[in-house]
Amino acid sequence: MSSIPALLRDRIAATPDAEAYRVPSGGDWESISWREVGERVRGLALGLAKLGAGPGKRVSILCSTRLEWILTDLAVLATGAATTTIYPSNTAAESAFVITDSGSTIVIAENDDQVAKIRSVQKELPGVTHVVVIDGSPSDDGWVVTLDALPAEEGDYDAMVDAIAEDDLATLIYTSGTTGRPKGVELTHDNWLYVAEAVRRLDLISPTDLHFLWLPLSHSFGKLLEVVMIDIGVPTAIDGRLDKIAENLGVVKPTFMGAAPRIFEKIHNTVAATVQREGGLKLKIFNWARATGIRVSRARQRGAAIPLTTRLEYALADRLVFAKLRDRFGGRIRFFVSGAAPLSMEMAEFFDGAGLPILEGYGLTESSAGNFFNLPDSMKFGTVGPPLPGTEVRTAGDGEVLIRGRGIMRGYHNLPEETAGALQDGWLHTGDIGEVDEAGRLRITDRKKELIKTSGGKYVAPTYLEARIKAACPYLSHVFVHGDRRNFVTALVTLDMDVARPWAQAEGLPEDPRELSGHPRVREEVQKAIDQVNAGEASYATVKKFAILADDFAVETGELTASLKIKRKAVEERYGETLDSFYAG
Repeated sequence: MSSIPALLRDRIAATPDAEAYRVPSGGDWESISWREVGERVRGLALGLAKLGAGPGKRVSILCSTRLEWILTDLAVLATGAATTTIYPSNTAAESAFVITDSGSTIVIAENDDQVAKIRSVQKELPGVTHVVVIDGSPSDDGWVVTLDALPAEEGDYDAMVDAIAEDDLATLIYTSGTTGRPKGVELTHDNWLYVAEAVRRLDLISPTDLHFLWLPLSHSFGKLLEVVMIDIGVPTAIDGRLDKIAENLGVVKPTFMGAAPRIFEKIHNTVAATVQREGGLKLKIFNWARATGIRVSRARQRGAAIPLTTRLEYALADRLVFAKLRDRFGGRIRFFVSGAAPLSMEMAEFFDGAGLPILEGYGLTESSAGNFFNLPDSMKFGTVGPPLPGTEVRTAGDGEVLIRGRGIMRGYHNLPEETAGALQDGWLHTGDIGEVDEAGRLRITDRKKELIKTSGGKYVAPTYLEARIKAACPYLSHVFVHGDRRNFVTALVTLDMDVARPWAQAEGLPEDPRELSGHPRVREEVQKAIDQVNAGEASYATVKKFAILADDFAVETGELTASLKIKRKAVEERYGETLDSFYAG
C-alpha cells in the first residue's frame, strides 16, 4: 500500500457496506457506508482533476469539521495533489499567506462567507484558478463553482491512485504560530500510513467502536484520526460544532473521542461549579465521591491492592455520582484521548476516578501528530506514554526531546534553513523539554522556548502552573503565567462565563464580564486557588501578583491558536501594560 487513497480503496473492498461516517441531518443522524464514501470520493476526484488538480499541485481546504472536509481531502489526494489546510477562523490575510506560500491553485471553501474572505484578497492570489464552494453559490465569472456542480468526468480513477508514491506529498499543514510566522509542514503519504499502522498494532480500537470527531481537521491531530479510522474501519460520527459536543455525546453514544485538555477542563469546571452552586448535601456527596475516586485512581497508578472498604465506598460513589456523569456522555465511553497540550494531574485523576480514563499522547505537526501514547493497562499520569512502534526517542544535553521514525516530516515548505535546524541526522528537534523514565515513558516538562528564567536565574515551567491554577478554580477559562527575566512570577487569568455566570447569578454578583472580573468576591476565589498552588511550589515559582481580565482569550482575537493553545507573544503584546504594572516600583 503506497498512499491514503489506496488505503481507502482497501477499506472499501474489505467492508463495503459497513458504516463509515455518521452526520447530523434534520435533527437526527444519517449514516454513510464505505461504498458510498468511495463513490463520492471518486466523483469528486475526477471533477477536481478536470479543474487542474493533479500530481505536484496543491489544493487548499478552508472549512470546519464536517463530512465534506474528509471527502474533498480524500478526493484531492486521489488526484495525486496535496491538501493544504486552513483554519476556518483564519483571517483573509492569513488565508492568503497559506494559499500563496503553498502554491495552491484551487481553494475548497465551506460557504459563501469563506468565499467572500477569499474574494477580498483575490488580487493577491493570481495562481488560484478556481474556488469550489461546498454550501454556496457559483459566481458569474466562473471563478467560484459549487461542489455539486463539479464536472462529472469519466476517467481512470484507479490509474490516478496507482500512480501515487508513498514519498509523494500528501499534506501541507501550517504550524499554528505560537512563537512566530507559520511554517508549512510537508507530510507524505507514508508519514500518515506509518501512524495508522502503529496505532493498529496497539490493538486499542476496532470496527465495533464508534468514534466521535469534532477536532479541527485542519490540525494534525484531526488528520491523524481521519487516517487511523480508515485503516482500522472504525465508524466516525462527525460534527465540528464546539457548542454541541456535550449534547452530541449524549445522543451518539460513542466509545471514544479525542480532545484538547481545555475541553476536559471545561467539563470538569462545569460539573464542579454546578455542585458548588447547589451546595448542601449534594456538594458534600460530590466532594466525597471525587476524593474516593482519586484515592482509587492513585492506588491503581501505584499498582497497589484496593482495600475492601475502599471498593465498597467507590461502588457507592459510582452509583451516586460517577455513573450519572458517564451517562451525560452517552454511557459507552471507554476512554478519551488527549493531545495538543499538557493535561494536568488534577484532570487526569478526576476523570480516571470517574471511570472515564483520559489516555494522553504526544506528537507534533512535524511528526504527523502521533508518536507517544498511554495505553489503558499501563498508563502513567504525568507522562505521554511510550513511543509508538517504530518511533525512537532520546534527549539532548539540555533536555530537549529528539525523535526519529517514519512519521517525521519531509521538511518545512520552501524553508531549507529552518528544515536543517529542525532535522539533524534524521532526528527531529521537538523544542520540548522532557525525560524518559525507566519504563520508556516520556514526560514532557515544558516548551524549550517557553520556559521562564527569572532575573534570579531560576527556571519556571509556566504551562505546569497554568494547568494547576485552572484546576483549582472552576470559574477560570485561561491562565497566563509571566515572569521571564523578571524578579518574580505573575499571572493573567480570564473567566469562563459559561461557568462563572450561573455562579454569579446564584451569589447575587454582577453577571456582566467586566463588572464580575473586578468584583472582590471573584478576586478572593482566584486568590484561594493561587494560594493552594503556591503552597506546593518553591518560592521563586510562586505567583506573587495577578490580574483578572474582562475579556477571555480567543482564536478570533488572536490570543489562542486554532487548537486552543495560548499565543504567548500575542498576550504579552496586548496586555504588556498590565504585565509591566506588576513590577512597577
